[in-house]
Amino acid sequence: MNPWRVILTIAAKDWRIEGRARDVLTATIFFAGLVVMILAFAFGPESTRLRQAAPGVLWVAIAFASILAASRAFASEAEDGALEALLLYPVPHELIYLGKLLSNIGLMLILALLVVPLTVLLYDVKVGEKLLLLLLTVFLGVIGFSIISTFQSSLTVNLRARESLLPVLIFPLVVPVVIGAVKATTLIVTNGSGGEIWGWLRLLIGFNVVYVTVCTLIFPFAVES
Repeated sequence: MNPWRVILTIAAKDWRIEGRARDVLTATIFFAGLVVMILAFAFGPESTRLRQAAPGVLWVAIAFASILAASRAFASEAEDGALEALLLYPVPHELIYLGKLLSNIGLMLILALLVVPLTVLLYDVKVGEKLLLLLLTVFLGVIGFSIISTFQSSLTVNLRARESLLPVLIFPLVVPVVIGAVKATTLIVTNGSGGEIWGWLRLLIGFNVVYVTVCTLIFPFAVES
């Protein structure tokens, strides 16, 4: 079977389930929006202070929302007793991980498309001609969070305390993503130089390439152990 067809089939299955239930997307959007709005009130009405805080607030919202989304990546199959059946499909297990990853990235991008405009509006952010760089930064950051959170979700899916363990397992590994995404976003908001921005974007690209390769190769051993 064509590998891309397998990946898209698994992702489409999760998207259909989410489209019917909408529990994960609704919870993540509500949580991320709440974080952005509460911190906007906390920093006060001063425009300069809000603009300085905007990059950190945006990525705090995305980071915590990614944990909520990842906690359900494999949970639906585990709760219905279908995880074993999914792993018995006559396809390489690496493709199952990539399908779940694509599903998670899709959900997180929908979240980002709603949270980014909200942050820009509430925090009086002036992006201007660097809008495409901001969107690229968000895209790369979302992929980085999704790579790690999807993999760690597969490790904790059968544990009772998976909701408590996921943040502990995810956040130490995504430190480069957090640093790179916040630094790049800060430079974009403050009209920094393109060279500096691309330096941090290259960090995000390198992280994503390395970790998607490592997680894909390790996934079969993780789910079979």
